[in-house]
Amino acid sequence: MVDTVTKEELIKKLVKIRDKGWVRNARIGNAGGVGNTLEDLLGIEENNLPIPNAREWELKCQRINTTSLVTLFHMEPSPRALKFVPQVFLLKYGWPHELAGSEYPKNEMSFRQTIHCNKPSDRGFKVVVDRDQKKVLISFDSSAISKENRRWVNKVERKVGLSELDPQPYWAFDDLHHKAATKLLNCFFILADNKVEKGIEYFHYKTIMILREFSFDKFLAAMENEDILVDFDARTGHNHGTKFRIKANKIPSLYETVQTI
Repeated sequence: MVDTVTKEELIKKLVKIRDKGWVRNARIGNAGGVGNTLEDLLGIEENNLPIPNAREWELKCQRINTTSLVTLFHMEPSPRALKFVPQVFLLKYGWPHELAGSEYPKNEMSFRQTIHCNKPSDRGFKVVVDRDQKKVLISFDSSAISKENRRWVNKVERKVGLSELDPQPYWAFDDLHHKAATKLLNCFFILADNKVEKGIEYFHYKTIMILREFSFDKFLAAMENEDILVDFDARTGHNHGTKFRIKANKIPSLYETVQTI
């Protein structure tokens, strides 16, 4: 591919790839092979679009039938000074890591939760979109904890009690809007079907969409609809970061304009 192409020329290349039909996965054993294979077909490096205003665009590609979650961005909650995840959630609400004593030390603790609005997790945590306070908060409801976690909740009660988190970790709307608008650029969004024949995976890049104008209102609505989730993944030895993740097929719902080619 030449150094730069126009957006229209890139669309033509994508249409040509779509019209090829089934193509072999170029990255065997790579879960991200669907995107990597498309980049190989385009002749570009990973997410390095060759259009002149590439900083304003991203290339995203997903399998049509995937049930996986896509990470939108990482962002730790406020109050930042408290280092809430490692210093509060992990120390006060954590539980023994499943690999403690084998891969990790015997005292390795874990706080791993993927939570959303409306229904609390089996440990009582959920996301709250508070439009009055203009905050996305994390709430704790001990009455929602499952019976399987009875031993854990007894330990939590002895440590900190079972009342609401105080303070509650949160993300201010303004901070979230800035982060999301920076990360969720205009987007070429490609959906691919896949099949496996004789142990080899093939893709058909069937649907080409152009997504423009990220909408923070739609982002909040997606959180309220449980399409966007908050993922905590911390253990004693390492905090893997707090992620905002979305159901892959819901990415177009975050944009004002969706054009299917």
